[in-house]
Amino acid sequence: MSKRIEKKILPGYYKAVYKGQKTFELRNDDADYRVGDILVLREWNGEKYTGHTCECEITYILRNAERFGLMDGYCIMSIRPVAGEF
Repeated sequence: MSKRIEKKILPGYYKAVYKGQKTFELRNDDADYRVGDILVLREWNGEKYTGHTCECEITYILRNAERFGLMDGYCIMSIRPVAGEF
């Protein structure tokens, strides 16, 4: 069963995700991410939430690739926006 996971995202990255230019997230692997989960990215300006939110489906997850430079405890997720506001 898929779940919704909320995370902060800085404005420059938010804009790129919203426009479909940034199709991945590099994150601490702390939320039991699974393909099909919805990553709710809430724009954070460093002091507060701006009110902009983008929902993205996780379509692929790369883990355990230390030999290729991915630090232990991190993952790279392919994402695609499914809803959002700018």
